[in-house]
Amino acid sequence: TPAINQAIETMAAAGGGTLVFPAGTYMCFTIRLKSEVDLYLSRGCKIQAADSPRRSETTGYQGGAYDAAEPNGPWTPYQDFGHDHWRNSLFYAENEHDFGVFGPGLIFGKGLSHGLNDVRGGYKAFVAEQPGVGNKTFALKNCRNVILRDFSVLKGGHFAVLATGVDNLTLDNLLVDTDRDGFDIDCCRNVRVSNCTVNTPWDDAICPKSSYALGYPRPTENVTIANNYVSGYYELGSVIAGTWKKYPEEAPVTRNGRIKCGTESNGGFRNITITGNVIEGCKGIALESSDGAFLEDIVITGNTMRHIVDAPLFLRLNRRNRNPKETVRAGTLRRVLISNLVSYDAASSTASIFAGIASNLIEDVKLSNCYFGHRGLPKMMRVNWGETMQPMPDWHTIRVPEKEDAYPELLQFGPTPSHGFFLRHLRNLEMSHVEVAPTNPDPRPAFWLEDVHRADFLAVTAPGKGNFSLHQVTDFRVGWSRAAEDTRRLTANDEVV
Repeated sequence: TPAINQAIETMAAAGGGTLVFPAGTYMCFTIRLKSEVDLYLSRGCKIQAADSPRRSETTGYQGGAYDAAEPNGPWTPYQDFGHDHWRNSLFYAENEHDFGVFGPGLIFGKGLSHGLNDVRGGYKAFVAEQPGVGNKTFALKNCRNVILRDFSVLKGGHFAVLATGVDNLTLDNLLVDTDRDGFDIDCCRNVRVSNCTVNTPWDDAICPKSSYALGYPRPTENVTIANNYVSGYYELGSVIAGTWKKYPEEAPVTRNGRIKCGTESNGGFRNITITGNVIEGCKGIALESSDGAFLEDIVITGNTMRHIVDAPLFLRLNRRNRNPKETVRAGTLRRVLISNLVSYDAASSTASIFAGIASNLIEDVKLSNCYFGHRGLPKMMRVNWGETMQPMPDWHTIRVPEKEDAYPELLQFGPTPSHGFFLRHLRNLEMSHVEVAPTNPDPRPAFWLEDVHRADFLAVTAPGKGNFSLHQVTDFRVGWSRAAEDTRRLTANDEVV
């Protein structure tokens, strides 16, 4: 590691250049990236994160250690430890510009902590907060003009990539097979995530965030997430190895995967496009504003999903307010366009949920040209974070809790009394050319609407009758649909259509 860092510093002092890693294995602690210096990982090159110190030890592999984490700041309580510490990483850069890491080599984070205490993939856990322990593969703070392209990451620690306050960021053609998060894009502007394969059985795959880690709210904006493959049900390492070995159904793995905005949501999100992605064997797409952020002007189009483990879509606006008291405000979730989406063979205890709260409604959501196929009324359902199963209750008795100030997670709501969509606290909703198609019989209504105002359903298909359960609904219309006869209600309460 000292030789690598010295070479990088020498190149930076000389005006820049490219440091080439030939084939071979390089045992490393923290590598400090610098402006105008690129790294090229040749085919056959493996950068291996050296083992961190074990519990009660002060040094790791051959007496080395990762750079010490920053001291906790006054804003540390507003996000997890991993989100506001960067230096304790395998690759680290702060206030740098115009640099990148390229090439077909492999980065193996064997010696990194994933931030929790359980054993994952047979690798022993390290304590992230312990001095000298490495916590993530890439940690970038307040940088600009950064490109990461063409390499693979195996077991990346808490994050394969944590980018905080980074502008003009490109992540392209990366293969990530990891034990926690894939890419966390936090407080960043002008970001492109494209052509990547991301397998994250225990946490989120691609995750724009807007935390308080910088000590002030900064939005994440102008983000394109395109043409990626995202999964959560392949065993750690099996995607890179090409064996594609799935976890057994009963394995205590959350199978997160998914693409999600949130949960950290202080600064806001806007101008985000999620397009052309393949999502398989994991959770679906989630948009979450829980800490007072605006979340607006979002386009989700041309995505396909198979074997989703909870529900394809989750839109949540609530008031967890994990932020300083002086910044507490009501968030927004509005102007969301979802189109040309196919979801096949999704789990079905919980419908797709769009839920605001009574004092703060989701607004202006449109769905068009979408197919939602699921398995029908199940006997068993995933609970908590999705790692355990329990029997499905009688659907007639289900009451979905509000959880106004809770962590926003779809399965935390429990099962729903509808099988397609559970819609609560919304204004201005439009669905057109949308089909809900259970493979097996499901007696629940396809749609549950509660405190919804101005809702139009055009050319909507669902089997059977009684597909709309209406509660405190105003200005409701169905037209030209197989799910129900043409219907108009200025007001409806406890009515099935």
